[in-house]
Amino acid sequence: MSYFLGLDSSTQSLKGLIIDAAAGKIVAHTTVNFAKDLPQYQAAYSPSGDPLEKHAEPLLWVAALDLLFTRMQAEGAPLGRVVAIAGSGQQHGSVYLNAQASSILAGLDPAKSLVDQLAPALSRPTSPIWMDSSTSAQCAEMTAAIGTRLQTDTGSPAIERFTGAQIRKFYQHEPAAYAATATIHLVSSFMASLLCGTHAPIDYGDGAGMNLLNLRTLTWDSAICEATAPCLLEKLPPAVPTHTVIGQLSPYFAKFGFASNVTLSAWTGDNPASLVGTGATRPGLAVVSLGTSDTFFAVLEPYRTDPEGYGHVFGNPTGGFMCLTCFKNGSLARERICEEAGVDWTFFGVTAFEQTQPGNFGQLALPWFEAEITPPVLTSGLRANFDFANAAAATRIRAIIEAQVLSIRTHSQWIGNFETIRVTGGASRCTGLLQTLANVFQATVETIAVQDSAALGAAMLAAHVVGHHSYASLTQALTPATATLTPDPATHQTYQDLLDTYLQLEASAKN
Repeated sequence: MSYFLGLDSSTQSLKGLIIDAAAGKIVAHTTVNFAKDLPQYQAAYSPSGDPLEKHAEPLLWVAALDLLFTRMQAEGAPLGRVVAIAGSGQQHGSVYLNAQASSILAGLDPAKSLVDQLAPALSRPTSPIWMDSSTSAQCAEMTAAIGTRLQTDTGSPAIERFTGAQIRKFYQHEPAAYAATATIHLVSSFMASLLCGTHAPIDYGDGAGMNLLNLRTLTWDSAICEATAPCLLEKLPPAVPTHTVIGQLSPYFAKFGFASNVTLSAWTGDNPASLVGTGATRPGLAVVSLGTSDTFFAVLEPYRTDPEGYGHVFGNPTGGFMCLTCFKNGSLARERICEEAGVDWTFFGVTAFEQTQPGNFGQLALPWFEAEITPPVLTSGLRANFDFANAAAATRIRAIIEAQVLSIRTHSQWIGNFETIRVTGGASRCTGLLQTLANVFQATVETIAVQDSAALGAAMLAAHVVGHHSYASLTQALTPATATLTPDPATHQTYQDLLDTYLQLEASAKN
């Protein structure tokens, strides 16, 4: 009986999930919450004080890996029966390593912590992450140098949070540190490197979120790399398909009870992994992930780009491409509104919608507490078309939720229309939100049992790549719909009318 481990290094946590692929069961599931378990490290902060800048300390992810395996071992997770590991990381974040990193990774000492050993390998002490919007100047420079080919060949126009612009800013602002950088990893390939004791490659799924990978050739685009920073091609790991076997687990991890012959497959981004973990690798099914950010994604063959320039094309781990639109102000915005309203999550997710009616009398509020990325708005703050501060809590909650869902609908139309939408992420417990999704899209909304779809998707990838289990059998066993919400046809015209109101609010709020 073979077990497969999936890891997900997200914005707020590191998760580990073990599946018994033959039985179609999850046998262990553990989380390290960064704020609660590792408060000495920063997960999202501004080193310079610029509110548009958002970095994390890469040693946080290193410490989390040690802690996660320590916790799983203490909980009795069957780590010794794991035969393969795959993982996912928050997309776009980058880690910068010096020339010492290769020997440090190869010689990890189980008597010492990963943090103590990896600290000397960093050429940059912080990592810009997906929440960063501070690279508008670098995006303009890359666009001027490459032109429209940047979007048509990489799947996205120059985007502030994407890794290419972040690398260019690092080169411009800290040229000596950039010169001392031997290898630039994504969060996903960095975590994979820790496990295999050598520099891991970057998969197509995550690499597509860099503005550097040519999706037509599936290789790093030399002209774009040259326009981004000197010698960049020399610093990037190879780009590979997600189904690539990248090596064996480092002997360091035997202390947690792992066997000596555990196989590693390439890590990918959290969104591509969630595509697998929600069972949406086939055309015709869309996914809304309600996590730190909200995302809408689906398989799209052949791929096309967003004419507005907000959406993106990434690699589908099972082959081909997926399209995605991301909204920065997702669950963190909902949590803030819930706290400010002084209500619990039952009120937020259920009672508020019982006390109000669809359409909310035209009252909407955009919770752009962080600079938004879809649409791109660099000034933060809530925008409402009514007296938000003095309204009842239920009215405020519906105003936020309906605005978020209308935004998702507005900016996902380029991907297509879908009769069924699967929902994942922490907020997928919010029945009021899910019914609003069903009504606004006039589509069936399905939930699945596992909310950590990226970790599950990673485990499924390991089971397919190493264990040769088919995606069809894994999907059938591990991602069945657990609940279905159908749209209320009576709300169709209500939300058609409210969509016009939303578009007016968004247009005024962008100015």
